Amino acid sequence: MPDTGAGISYDPSAPAAAADLVMHSHGPHPSHDGAPITVRPTIRRAMWASVAVCAVLVLIGLVALWPGSSDGGVDPLGLEGDPVRAQVTSAPVEPCSYDPLLGCRMIEIVVSEGDLDGERISFEQSIDSPIRDGDSILVDVVENGDGSTQVFFYDFERSTPLLLLTLLFVAAIVVLGRWRGVGALAGLAASLFVIVAFVLPAILAGSNAVAVALVAAGVIAFIALFLAHGFNLATAAALLSSIASLAITALLAWVFVRFSDLTGLADESTGFLGALGTDINPQGLLLAGVVIGSLGVLDDVTVTQVSAVWELKRARPDADMRDLYGRAVRIGRDHISSTVNTLFLAYAGAALPLLLLFSEAGQSVSSVATREVVAVEIVRALVGSIGLVASVPISTALAAAILGSVTHDGTADVSAGPAHGTDQSNDD
Repeated sequence: MPDTGAGISYDPSAPAAAADLVMHSHGPHPSHDGAPITVRPTIRRAMWASVAVCAVLVLIGLVALWPGSSDGGVDPLGLEGDPVRAQVTSAPVEPCSYDPLLGCRMIEIVVSEGDLDGERISFEQSIDSPIRDGDSILVDVVENGDGSTQVFFYDFERSTPLLLLTLLFVAAIVVLGRWRGVGALAGLAASLFVIVAFVLPAILAGSNAVAVALVAAGVIAFIALFLAHGFNLATAAALLSSIASLAITALLAWVFVRFSDLTGLADESTGFLGALGTDINPQGLLLAGVVIGSLGVLDDVTVTQVSAVWELKRARPDADMRDLYGRAVRIGRDHISSTVNTLFLAYAGAALPLLLLFSEAGQSVSSVATREVVAVEIVRALVGSIGLVASVPISTALAAAILGSVTHDGTADVSAGPAHGTDQSNDD
């Protein structure tokens, strides 16, 4: 019996080839390559009852933490108004107005929106300003009481390249994933909506950031998983596994954030929120970020593991729970080894400028690692990775327990058609 890799043995007489198993393993959905799997009604009811309990708890949390109406008129820094787009027509270097001995870049623009649409305006920038002729920029235009106008450079206008990149991303997902890709995009849109419409307002309203993050993660998990992978028992197993793994991640994050005396104040944005007078617990905000940030990777692992168990059962209908668990865990080990490395590289890439700064300052590795701004990222990466590792046995064990008692002897729960009154709705 030759070995096909990832710890999976391939039997040519099995109903599905190992190659098919690998190709169909990413996403818990009914396969068309073998007999449909029908789970016993008692197990099915228990699974959906568990999903219903989680849904009720998430709904209660959502209602309890939903932010009230906001005054919306507070502008403590006097930043009312949005920047307007403008096109740079020239950017020559000329003597500065405040000191003719110094050189400044005289930026001439044509405003392309707002009350000053079409107006030509000039303003000074330092000589090393990156603004050049032909650039599209955003500017703040302030009307003074004496009728004069002040212009402040806000940022470069990036909507066009970002829109093109977004369209390319959507096209790639839809072309490759087809309707399942459309479901994944719908789940992504729903996740963004939950964060913008619930998470941000609720935290700004003073709700406990960790509770808000847990509820939001639950809502996102329900929406994203069922939209992307369908309303079936395999997705339900992935959902329950994700919630259990997320609970472990949240608990570990709480313990080590407290134990490490991380204040959450290392992030400059948190300091700005404090300056604006918002009543937010920085440590709670840090924990909330760990919880929400861990969810996406957890979903990926649990979905893959549940799907692997389902496909293994199709390939070997006589496999029991122990056999299914052992084979699927070997698949999970390969997935974990690559995913954990990806997770660490993502954090390292984000913190690369900071690490270079510490390295240039001649500080030792131990000294750098214990600084809060770096220690926060270490805790994020390690806690997220532990939750990721825990999700493999959790999701694999749950899926194997569901399918372990299913046999293929013509009288039990796996069949190509109705048999002995079992439900053949293909709800797997």
